[in-house]
Amino acid sequence: MKLAHILLVEDNEGDIILTLEAFEECKVKTKISVARNGKEALDFLYKRDVYANAAYPDLILLDINLPIFNGHEVLQKIKTDPELKKIPVIMLTTSSNQKDIDIAYENHSNSYVKKPINLDEFLKAILKIEEFWLQLSTLASKV
Repeated sequence: MKLAHILLVEDNEGDIILTLEAFEECKVKTKISVARNGKEALDFLYKRDVYANAAYPDLILLDINLPIFNGHEVLQKIKTDPELKKIPVIMLTTSSNQKDIDIAYENHSNSYVKKPINLDEFLKAILKIEEFWLQLSTLASKV
């Protein structure tokens, strides 16, 4: 089974640790890169500065409430870029605000997942994301 590369865009250290731990339980072997704000995410995807040699991810997990550029801004850049738009983007966020959900889908998010507060439910959500996106779905070829 090939290694799946995931870009986690998240500024909350606790959520980063939980997500990394959850992916250790997954069936698919993963490499997870972390960007802690919207600018870092875009620098990573556009291979700028310290990310000049970064590999494109197979999947992006994107929070909405980020410093510098929020998740909606990052999503809009990704989905309007001819090179990046085929990378699936899952909004993984605490927001259950219908406006956030609508904006995410208007900007072509591939999925919107509200982060469960309960630890066990959070782990189950990550396992379901992994099962659907990395086992069941066929992803586009790398950029």
